Amino acid sequence: MLTYDVVVWSIRRRSGRPKPWELRWRVGEEGHSKSFALKPQADGRRSQLMEALRKGQQFDEETGLPEQELAALAMPTWYEHAKAYALMKWPGAAGKHRASIAESLAVVTPVFVRTTAGQPDPRTLRAALYQWAFRAAKTESGEWLPRCETEALPEDMRKALDWVAANSLKVSEAAKPEHIRSAFAALSKKLNGSPAAENTANRKRMVLSNAFRYAVEERALLNRHPFLAVDWTAPSTSDEVDFRYVPGPRLARRLLGAVAEYGPRGQHLETFFGAIYYVATRPGEAVSLRKDDFTLPPESEPDAWGEVLVSESHPEVGAGWTDSGKSHDQRGLKHRARNAVRAVPIPPVYVRMVRAHIARGVAPDGRLLWAARGGRVHVERVLRRLGHRSRSCAHPVRAEVRDGRCAVLPAPCRRIPVDQTGRGPGGGRVPCRPQRRGALPLLRQAPEGQFRPRQQPDSEGSGGGRGVCLLRTLGLGD
Repeated sequence: MLTYDVVVWSIRRRSGRPKPWELRWRVGEEGHSKSFALKPQADGRRSQLMEALRKGQQFDEETGLPEQELAALAMPTWYEHAKAYALMKWPGAAGKHRASIAESLAVVTPVFVRTTAGQPDPRTLRAALYQWAFRAAKTESGEWLPRCETEALPEDMRKALDWVAANSLKVSEAAKPEHIRSAFAALSKKLNGSPAAENTANRKRMVLSNAFRYAVEERALLNRHPFLAVDWTAPSTSDEVDFRYVPGPRLARRLLGAVAEYGPRGQHLETFFGAIYYVATRPGEAVSLRKDDFTLPPESEPDAWGEVLVSESHPEVGAGWTDSGKSHDQRGLKHRARNAVRAVPIPPVYVRMVRAHIARGVAPDGRLLWAARGGRVHVERVLRRLGHRSRSCAHPVRAEVRDGRCAVLPAPCRRIPVDQTGRGPGGGRVPCRPQRRGALPLLRQAPEGQFRPRQQPDSEGSGGGRGVCLLRTLGLGD
């Protein structure tokens, strides 16, 4: 218990002892003492206690320490705090957000250490933090705990986490400006030392900020947010589409045709890429579309528009990050209410594509897209396979899947019927401002290598352009 009832007595000497100089003080009803070999040492400690009294600090009866010293002893290390923060966020976070938090904390935690002596290999250290320290697992009793506390670790991962635990700074030390600047520098670089993308750096910096906010507001470990003491300008970002890589409708049609040429599976996946292009869905939304979601006009009206209701998203993240243990999350639409539904008008060309797809057959549960054995389509596998085959063929359109799997495509907005205005692919007014929406592999036209996107609009949608483009980073933003 803390109290202001403190009395500090003079130093006394007790001869014949290794530490003859004794300092005594009383906190409440409890007496405390400490012996020193030299009198200046005892004088220094007495001055510290008197200074704490002058500053109005309370003392703890059990330990006899001023409250600030007591708080310093109880201060957790950054590694302990980061695990607590990841565990606190886990139950309410989506799978991709969980992985993003773990990734960000795995980048900054090796920075908040006292020494780099004996540091494990950086890749091993980051893998240990990402996969074991900041990833939760449910116990038999239903409680979430860090995975490193519930499962047996490989030897190299155990040694890496032991090193971090032994050398991690206290949270109060990690909050000093010099360490915050080092963390910002680490967040701005990849593991190989090359600059990270601005959006990536800002996303990770936000996770670090929230972790410190948790230390200030929830755990009362700090008095103020440490970012306030650091003069730092965040990297500028832009949602503008790089129109040099925006395919027009003709080039997009050629890509869809190239996909369809890959046999029965290609014809099956043509509807997937068509949903991304014509409906502006996210990949996780495209694979969850069902037959009953579509309202198609009669076949006697070949130029009529249809409608699709988008209500689910199944983004891929990995089995270790989802509650179900599946490789994909099951949730509603991003940045919308849990049961929100987005109604999207679809042009005649995609109406015909969906009708032909349904005629070929759908999954027993009504899904338009399913794997060869009836399971779920794995988007990343499809893109890897498609990208590999497209490089080895002589088709005039190549689908190049870059490391970031970035893609841009024009939104078929300008030719939406007048009565559908305001119900564009993103659910907002048209023409659309640049948003991060549906995705295709980055398109290049051989042999020239690049193409100009500004083409004349036709019956299937608009040409490329800054004002009507939808941008999506596949797999990283679902």
